[in-house]
Amino acid sequence: MVGSDRREHSRTAMSAKVKLVHEQLGEFVFSTRDISDGGVFIVVGEQVFEPSLGDCVSVQVQGLPVPAPILDMVVVRRTIDGFGLQFADTAE
Repeated sequence: MVGSDRREHSRTAMSAKVKLVHEQLGEFVFSTRDISDGGVFIVVGEQVFEPSLGDCVSVQVQGLPVPAPILDMVVVRRTIDGFGLQFADTAE
């Protein structure tokens, strides 16, 4: 880890549409900014989506020729333009 960057996994830029479902807040479609072995960053833009850190969500990539798997993820980071989600099986 270099400097203040505490990330464990290298990120790769990736823009994809994902459907995100939050138990209390509902269903949304967002774009991703990057992905890593540990998770994904979603860009919220102008949509109102305000989960708490630690909330669980389900995420599914959209627009593929076959349905993508639905993955359980945890909200671990919030920035001015979106949220960092960690794959639930890697959450501490």
